[in-house]
Parts: sequence; C-alpha cells; structure tokens
Amino acid sequence: MAKEARKLKRAAARQESAQDAKEKRKALKQPVVARPNTELPDPLGREQLRSLGLRLGLPVAAVWLLGVLIAGVSQSTTTKAIALSVPAVATVAAAALVLWALRQAKRARSVASLLSRVESADDRKAALAELDSAKKKDAAAIFAKAQLEMQDDPRKALATLETINLERVMAPVADEARAQRAMIHLVLGEVGLARQLADNIDLKRHQDPKTRAMLASIVGEAWARSGQSKRAIETLELYDPEDDDYEQIRAQLYRARAYAGAHGGNSALMRRALRKLLDQDVRLLGGFTGKKTHPLLMKEARKLLEQSGQVPRKMVVQRRA
Repeated sequence: MAKEARKLKRAAARQESAQDAKEKRKALKQPVVARPNTELPDPLGREQLRSLGLRLGLPVAAVWLLGVLIAGVSQSTTTKAIALSVPAVATVAAAALVLWALRQAKRARSVASLLSRVESADDRKAALAELDSAKKKDAAAIFAKAQLEMQDDPRKALATLETINLERVMAPVADEARAQRAMIHLVLGEVGLARQLADNIDLKRHQDPKTRAMLASIVGEAWARSGQSKRAIETLELYDPEDDDYEQIRAQLYRARAYAGAHGGNSALMRRALRKLLDQDVRLLGGFTGKKTHPLLMKEARKLLEQSGQVPRKMVVQRRA
C-alpha cells in the first residue's frame, strides 16, 4: 500500500510539473505588448500650449517688428502697405496653424483616453469598434487601431498602418508610421522590408527625446540585423535605456542593443541587454528563440531562460529534425 501511495504521489507530482511547464511555455509564447502610456503630457496642457505659442509667436512678432520699422522709415505708400500686409498674412497663417494643431491635439487626447480604458479582450474589441465607426480616420486613430490589432494579428496591424499615405502626411508622422511598420516586419523576421522603411526615417527632425529614442531603437535593430551593426551601436549608444524618460521604451532599447551586440560581435553588450530584458519580464526573451534569430543571440537567450529557473529545461532545448 505504501509503495502504491508513493507511485501515486510521484505521478501526481509529474502531472503537476507537466502542467506547470505547459503554462510557462504558453506564457513565454505570449507577446509582451506595452500598455498605452496614459502618463504622456497632455497635448492641450499649459506647457504644450506655451511651447506652441513661443514657436509661432516669436517669428510672427519678429516679422511685425521688421514690418513696422520698414513702414516707419519708408516714404512710399506702396512700401508701407507691403511692409504691414506681410506680417498680417503671417499672423493669419499662424492663427490657422494654431487652430489645426488644437484640433489634432483634441483628437490625440480622445484616442489616448480610449486606449487607457482597454483592460481586457472585450475592451479591445469595443475600442476597435469605436475606432472603426469614427468618421475621421486620422493618423492618431490609425496608430491606435494598429496597436490594438497587434495584440492578436500583426499582419492585420501592418495592413492598417499601410493605409497611411506617407506622401500626404507630415514628415514626423510619416516617420512614426514607417517605424511602426518596420517594428512589425522585424517581429515577423522580415528584415529586408524593415530596413527599407528604416532608411527613410530621419531622426534629426524629431524634437521629443522619447519619440527620437523609440525611432532610434527600431532603426538601430533594422540596421544591426541587415549588416550595419557598427552604425546601429553608435546610434543606440546615444540613448541610455536606464534614463527615466525612456521607461516606457526601455525594453525596445534593450532589444535593439541585444541584436546590435550579437550581429556586431560584441558579446558583452548582447549579454547585458538580455539580462536587463530578463529582469523586466521572462517573456521578453521568448522573441530571441525563433529560427531567424542570430545563433549566438538564440543560444544566450536560451541559456538565460534555463538558468533563470522560470522556464523548464525542455522549453529551451531545440529539437533537431
């Protein structure tokens, strides 16, 4: 009887271990998707409006000052009229630009509010339905829709992003669309397509540090995985992932560093990045165990997964055909 009891106990333990391993395998395969950043500065906040006012107000004031000075010293009526009409036209144009910026900011705030309410699969479906029913399909709504679709179907998210006409939107918006599309291609292992998009992104025209760092992480990964690891490392070194300003994109920065280190022969950089990712979430290493990953990166990721104790050994051993 005692022998039978021990057998039953061992069988139960094996079953429990197998179930635990199954759950961990499932967790590792689940993509880690960043939650929408609801702590971003309000586009209609005091600082943002002040910044907009300075960028537009100072040039307009300078044009008015120059026009008044010219009109004051000129004896010609025509010259005076031109000198005063130019700043007047500039003022009207600036006012129109402010109104457009305010409308765009209101739309962005509305989309951010919608994303902040997404907590479950049902919430995601409701948010997608609301975005689909919107009459105005601006860039902010398209980005939001793609972010939600990425949870279940990257290909669908990619198709959504491709509806943005890169020739008709402002250059910074086009860069963000290219970056999001490139990121999906990288996740799918389509490095060539990602590289084509990354090469058309101009980091210099982005003033917001967080946006520039996010774009640099995607561009850097695309460069690293397509033969320009040195250029990738030099770019990525400009952004410290531990900076508090980059908390929301820290995983993306370390992911890019891991690829840059592997493809550039910098094992130390690769290992540091992988350990940082492991500290954040074990699932972040799951993306490095696919067939299209650099062999050294794959080997180190599996080694860390095994050593972490969070993943059973069988999970990280690749079966040979």
